Amino acid sequence: MRARLALRGRTVRLRFTVLYAAMFLASGLLLLALTNLLVGGNSTRVTVPAQPVAGQGADLAAARQRIADLETRLSETQESGSKRLLTGSLVALAVMAAVSIPLGGAASGRVLRPLRTITAATRRITAENLHERLAVAGPADEVKDLADTIDGLLERLEASFAAQRRFVANASHELRTPLATMRASVDVALAKPEPAPPATVALADRLRTELDRVDGLLEGLLVLAQAQHGALADREPVPLGDLVSKALVARTAGVAAKNLTVDDGGLRDTAWTRGSRTLLSRMADNLIDNAVVHNRDGGRIRVSATADDAIVRLVVETGGPVLDPRQVARLGRPFQRLAADRTGSGTGSGLGLSIVEAIADAHGGRLDLCGPSEGGLRATVSLPREPAPEGGTA
Repeated sequence: MRARLALRGRTVRLRFTVLYAAMFLASGLLLLALTNLLVGGNSTRVTVPAQPVAGQGADLAAARQRIADLETRLSETQESGSKRLLTGSLVALAVMAAVSIPLGGAASGRVLRPLRTITAATRRITAENLHERLAVAGPADEVKDLADTIDGLLERLEASFAAQRRFVANASHELRTPLATMRASVDVALAKPEPAPPATVALADRLRTELDRVDGLLEGLLVLAQAQHGALADREPVPLGDLVSKALVARTAGVAAKNLTVDDGGLRDTAWTRGSRTLLSRMADNLIDNAVVHNRDGGRIRVSATADDAIVRLVVETGGPVLDPRQVARLGRPFQRLAADRTGSGTGSGLGLSIVEAIADAHGGRLDLCGPSEGGLRATVSLPREPAPEGGTA
């Protein structure tokens, strides 16, 4: 895969190399043709009668014969020189053709070097360092215009990300305050000395339930926005196995209520990654919540956290009916659910797995969802591995 990407990355350089070599060969062939044309046009052969004319002396005839012999030799010498010139030119052209390929490659590499620099710098800039700029120096040419255009784009992106972060912070305050006021009003209404009518009590309970759902939805949206647009400033080594274990312990009551069988023998102490402990804890909580809530009575949950040389994988698998792959592929999107027989009571917000996917993306990883042939759902989160710190403390 890397070799194919590297080859695709050198396509423009290869084209420039072929273009330079072809232009050199064409100019060399044209020069060779003109040289031989000029040499051939200047080669003249004068024929002098070899036999003496009547009335001329023997000395004159011998002199003319001598001149004719010299001209013949001169003509032969010119023809031999022309052949040697043609042969030498062909050899020189062949040598230069072989040299033109590496020279063309070096020239094309030199021409494309500023573009490679711009590409590498652009790839380094992420949501966490949008303040950086390419700042390409040099003459005001097409390459500098491209770099300045990218710098302008980065400046607009930085402003957009900053506005989104401000929105998240403001929404966290402005939207939670009315919810808290509404919940307090309900509590005050029920806390009066005189008994409240049964209908009022039922309405208050329903309002509390709906307020809890709205509060959970708001929290999920804020976490999703933070994962998608927020900078992870609190990065530290985090053990995934420990986070999953804590999430399982916190949901012991839900597991017991559904009589679920939990297999956590695949959790390894070597599964460490680097990132925000808060967001990664939320990721583990959402995965376990999804496995508990969207499970059938008497079902199973299998969790594992393993590591190889560069990747750690957190896998949460549940049993159940065979799922439609097209529906499973949409579960990572916000507000997407499966059929009602899997979503249970339908009290979820539909943000759980989308938050998991956003958190994985923010940490340089990915979420893969699949429905095994035997039924159920398997969620696999792959993240960059971080060596465990000394002592392996969490």
